[in-house]
Amino acid sequence: MTTDLLPITERTRVHRLRDRQVRDRQMLDEILDTGLVAHVALCFDGQPVVLPVAYARDGDRLLLHGSSGAGLLRAAAAGGQIAVAVTHVDGLVYATSLFDSSMNYRSAVVFGTASVLEGDQRLDALRTLSEHLMPGRWDEVRPPTGRELAATLVLALPLDEVSVKVRTGGPSGAVDDNTGWAGVLPLGVHTGKPVAADGVSSELPLPNSIHLAQRRHPTPPQSTTIKER
Repeated sequence: MTTDLLPITERTRVHRLRDRQVRDRQMLDEILDTGLVAHVALCFDGQPVVLPVAYARDGDRLLLHGSSGAGLLRAAAAGGQIAVAVTHVDGLVYATSLFDSSMNYRSAVVFGTASVLEGDQRLDALRTLSEHLMPGRWDEVRPPTGRELAATLVLALPLDEVSVKVRTGGPSGAVDDNTGWAGVLPLGVHTGKPVAADGVSSELPLPNSIHLAQRRHPTPPQSTTIKER
Protein backbone atom coordinates (compact mmCIF):
# COMPACT_ATOMS: atom_id res chain seq x y z
CA MET A 1 0.00 0.00 0.00
CA THR A 2 1.74 3.18 -1.18
CA THR A 3 -0.85 5.83 -0.30
CA ASP A 4 -1.87 7.28 3.05
CA LEU A 5 -5.51 7.26 1.92
CA LEU A 6 -7.23 3.87 2.25
CA PRO A 7 -9.15 2.90 -0.91
CA ILE A 8 -12.87 2.19 -0.70
CA THR A 9 -14.30 -0.97 -2.29
CA GLU A 10 -17.74 -2.54 -2.18
CA ARG A 11 -16.61 -4.64 0.78
CA THR A 12 -14.99 -1.83 2.72
CA ARG A 13 -17.59 0.91 2.19
CA VAL A 14 -19.45 1.82 5.40
CA HIS A 15 -23.18 2.11 4.71
CA ARG A 16 -24.45 3.06 8.16
CA LEU A 17 -23.07 6.14 9.94
CA ARG A 18 -20.78 6.82 7.00
CA ASP A 19 -19.17 9.79 8.74
CA ARG A 20 -17.42 7.34 11.07
CA GLN A 21 -15.47 5.71 8.26
CA VAL A 22 -11.81 6.75 8.44
CA ARG A 23 -9.51 6.50 5.42
CA ASP A 24 -6.34 7.65 7.17
CA ARG A 25 -3.66 4.94 6.92
CA GLN A 26 -2.07 6.17 10.16
CA MET A 27 -5.26 5.37 12.03
CA LEU A 28 -5.24 1.84 10.61
CA ASP A 29 -1.64 1.34 11.75
CA GLU A 30 -2.47 2.68 15.22
CA ILE A 31 -5.41 0.31 15.62
CA LEU A 32 -3.40 -2.71 14.53
CA ASP A 33 -0.21 -1.81 16.39
CA THR A 34 -1.94 -1.31 19.75
CA GLY A 35 -4.30 -4.31 19.56
CA LEU A 36 -3.57 -7.81 20.83
CA VAL A 37 -6.28 -10.10 19.44
CA ALA A 38 -7.77 -10.40 15.96
CA HIS A 39 -10.92 -12.30 15.05
CA VAL A 40 -10.66 -14.27 11.81
CA ALA A 41 -13.88 -15.17 9.99
CA LEU A 42 -14.51 -17.48 7.05
CA CYS A 43 -16.86 -20.20 5.88
CA PHE A 44 -15.60 -23.63 6.93
CA ASP A 45 -17.39 -26.83 5.92
CA GLY A 46 -20.39 -24.74 4.90
CA GLN A 47 -20.65 -22.99 8.27
CA PRO A 48 -19.57 -19.47 9.30
CA VAL A 49 -16.75 -19.61 11.85
CA VAL A 50 -14.92 -16.92 13.83
CA LEU A 51 -11.62 -17.63 15.60
CA PRO A 52 -9.64 -15.29 17.91
CA VAL A 53 -5.91 -15.36 17.10
CA ALA A 54 -2.74 -13.50 18.04
CA TYR A 55 -1.50 -11.21 15.28
CA ALA A 56 0.96 -8.46 14.40
CA ARG A 57 1.28 -5.87 11.66
CA ASP A 58 4.37 -6.17 9.51
CA GLY A 59 4.43 -3.17 7.20
CA ASP A 60 1.67 -3.61 4.63
CA ARG A 61 0.55 -7.01 5.79
CA LEU A 62 -1.05 -8.64 8.80
CA LEU A 63 0.59 -11.70 10.34
CA LEU A 64 -1.66 -14.37 11.85
CA HIS A 65 -0.49 -17.46 13.67
CA GLY A 66 -1.86 -20.54 15.37
CA SER A 67 -1.69 -24.31 15.46
CA SER A 68 -0.98 -26.07 12.18
CA GLY A 69 -3.73 -28.47 13.21
CA ALA A 70 -6.41 -25.77 13.39
CA GLY A 71 -8.99 -26.46 10.68
CA LEU A 72 -10.00 -22.83 10.20
CA LEU A 73 -6.44 -21.63 9.70
CA ARG A 74 -5.74 -24.51 7.33
CA ALA A 75 -8.79 -23.45 5.30
CA ALA A 76 -7.44 -19.91 5.21
CA ALA A 77 -4.04 -21.27 4.15
CA ALA A 78 -5.71 -23.15 1.30
CA GLY A 79 -6.81 -19.86 -0.25
CA GLY A 80 -10.23 -19.25 1.29
CA GLN A 81 -11.42 -15.66 1.50
CA ILE A 82 -11.20 -14.36 5.06
CA ALA A 83 -12.16 -11.27 7.04
CA VAL A 84 -10.08 -10.20 10.04
CA ALA A 85 -11.35 -7.73 12.64
CA VAL A 86 -9.44 -5.83 15.33
CA THR A 87 -11.45 -3.66 17.72
CA HIS A 88 -10.67 -1.34 20.63
CA VAL A 89 -13.48 -0.30 22.98
CA ASP A 90 -12.30 3.06 24.34
CA GLY A 91 -15.31 3.95 26.45
CA LEU A 92 -18.96 3.41 27.31
CA VAL A 93 -21.09 6.39 26.30
CA TYR A 94 -23.86 7.10 28.81
CA ALA A 95 -26.74 9.13 27.42
CA THR A 96 -29.95 10.15 29.16
CA SER A 97 -31.73 7.49 27.12
CA LEU A 98 -30.63 3.94 26.40
CA PHE A 99 -31.37 4.52 22.71
CA ASP A 100 -28.70 7.23 22.52
CA SER A 101 -26.18 5.36 24.71
CA SER A 102 -23.26 3.92 22.77
CA MET A 103 -19.56 3.00 22.79
CA ASN A 104 -16.47 4.83 21.70
CA TYR A 105 -14.40 2.48 19.58
CA ARG A 106 -11.76 2.09 16.89
CA SER A 107 -12.15 -0.86 14.55
CA ALA A 108 -10.49 -2.25 11.44
CA VAL A 109 -11.69 -5.07 9.20
CA VAL A 110 -9.31 -6.57 6.64
CA PHE A 111 -10.56 -8.60 3.67
CA GLY A 112 -8.53 -10.85 1.42
CA THR A 113 -6.64 -14.09 0.86
CA ALA A 114 -3.76 -15.07 3.11
CA SER A 115 -0.54 -16.78 2.10
CA VAL A 116 1.51 -19.29 4.12
CA LEU A 117 4.98 -18.29 5.29
CA GLU A 118 7.71 -20.93 5.35
CA GLY A 119 11.40 -21.17 6.22
CA ASP A 120 13.19 -17.99 7.21
CA GLN A 121 10.09 -15.93 6.42
CA ARG A 122 8.11 -17.88 8.99
CA LEU A 123 10.84 -17.49 11.60
CA ASP A 124 11.08 -13.73 10.95
CA ALA A 125 7.30 -13.45 11.19
CA LEU A 126 7.26 -15.30 14.51
CA ARG A 127 9.82 -12.85 15.85
CA THR A 128 7.63 -9.96 14.69
CA LEU A 129 4.63 -11.54 16.42
CA SER A 130 6.67 -12.04 19.58
CA GLU A 131 7.84 -8.42 19.58
CA HIS A 132 4.27 -7.20 19.14
CA LEU A 133 2.87 -9.26 22.02
CA MET A 134 5.88 -9.49 24.38
CA PRO A 135 8.50 -6.95 23.27
CA GLY A 136 12.04 -8.08 24.06
CA ARG A 137 11.07 -11.65 24.97
CA TRP A 138 12.48 -13.27 21.81
CA ASP A 139 16.06 -12.54 22.92
CA GLU A 140 15.46 -13.72 26.50
CA VAL A 141 14.44 -17.31 25.75
CA ARG A 142 15.64 -20.14 23.54
CA PRO A 143 14.69 -20.10 19.83
CA PRO A 144 11.81 -22.28 18.57
CA THR A 145 12.66 -25.92 17.93
CA GLY A 146 11.98 -27.67 14.63
CA ARG A 147 9.08 -29.52 16.22
CA GLU A 148 7.56 -26.29 17.51
CA LEU A 149 7.90 -24.65 14.11
CA ALA A 150 6.22 -27.61 12.43
CA ALA A 151 3.29 -27.24 14.83
CA THR A 152 2.86 -23.54 14.05
CA LEU A 153 1.11 -22.07 11.04
CA VAL A 154 1.89 -18.47 10.08
CA LEU A 155 -0.19 -16.58 7.52
CA ALA A 156 0.34 -13.19 5.90
CA LEU A 157 -2.67 -11.13 4.81
CA PRO A 158 -2.05 -8.01 2.69
CA LEU A 159 -3.58 -4.76 3.91
CA ASP A 160 -5.00 -3.98 0.49
CA GLU A 161 -8.70 -3.99 1.34
CA VAL A 162 -9.47 -2.52 4.75
CA SER A 163 -12.40 -0.76 6.41
CA VAL A 164 -11.74 1.50 9.41
CA LYS A 165 -14.51 2.92 11.59
CA VAL A 166 -14.15 5.16 14.63
CA ARG A 167 -16.47 6.74 17.18
CA THR A 168 -15.32 9.37 19.68
CA GLY A 169 -16.94 11.94 21.93
CA GLY A 170 -19.95 12.06 24.19
CA PRO A 171 -23.64 11.23 23.74
CA SER A 172 -25.05 12.12 20.35
CA GLY A 173 -28.55 12.86 21.64
CA ALA A 174 -29.72 15.80 23.70
CA VAL A 175 -28.58 15.72 27.33
CA ASP A 176 -31.30 16.25 29.93
CA ASP A 177 -29.77 16.83 33.36
CA ASN A 178 -33.10 16.08 35.01
CA THR A 179 -32.85 12.41 34.06
CA GLY A 180 -29.38 11.80 35.50
CA TRP A 181 -25.68 11.78 34.67
CA ALA A 182 -24.47 11.55 31.06
CA GLY A 183 -20.98 11.26 29.67
CA VAL A 184 -18.22 8.75 28.92
CA LEU A 185 -16.71 6.02 31.09
CA PRO A 186 -13.23 5.41 29.58
CA LEU A 187 -12.04 1.84 29.11
CA GLY A 188 -8.61 0.50 28.25
CA VAL A 189 -6.06 -2.32 28.46
CA HIS A 190 -3.39 -2.02 31.11
CA THR A 191 -0.96 -4.29 32.91
CA GLY A 192 -1.36 -5.52 36.46
CA LYS A 193 1.18 -6.86 38.94
CA PRO A 194 3.28 -9.69 37.42
CA VAL A 195 2.55 -13.13 38.89
CA ALA A 196 5.47 -15.55 38.92
CA ALA A 197 4.98 -19.17 37.88
CA ASP A 198 5.18 -21.89 40.50
CA GLY A 199 8.78 -22.74 41.28
CA VAL A 200 10.20 -19.33 40.29
CA SER A 201 12.21 -17.75 43.09
CA SER A 202 10.82 -14.52 44.49
CA GLU A 203 14.38 -13.18 44.37
CA LEU A 204 14.62 -13.57 40.60
CA PRO A 205 14.38 -10.11 38.98
CA LEU A 206 11.72 -9.36 36.40
CA PRO A 207 13.01 -9.62 32.82
CA ASN A 208 13.27 -6.52 30.67
CA SER A 209 10.42 -7.81 28.48
CA ILE A 210 8.03 -7.36 31.42
CA HIS A 211 9.11 -3.75 31.86
CA LEU A 212 8.70 -3.12 28.13
CA ALA A 213 5.18 -4.57 28.21
CA GLN A 214 4.34 -2.43 31.25
CA ARG A 215 5.44 0.66 29.37
CA ARG A 216 3.40 -0.36 26.33
CA HIS A 217 0.25 -0.94 28.41
CA PRO A 218 0.69 1.39 31.39
CA THR A 219 -1.66 1.49 34.34
CA PRO A 220 -3.53 4.81 34.49
CA PRO A 221 -1.92 7.07 37.12
CA GLN A 222 -5.22 7.86 38.78
CA SER A 223 -8.68 6.38 38.50
CA THR A 224 -11.70 8.64 38.27
CA THR A 225 -14.70 7.63 40.36
CA ILE A 226 -18.18 8.69 39.37
CA LYS A 227 -20.11 9.85 42.40
CA GLU A 228 -23.48 8.25 42.97
CA ARG A 229 -26.50 10.51 42.72
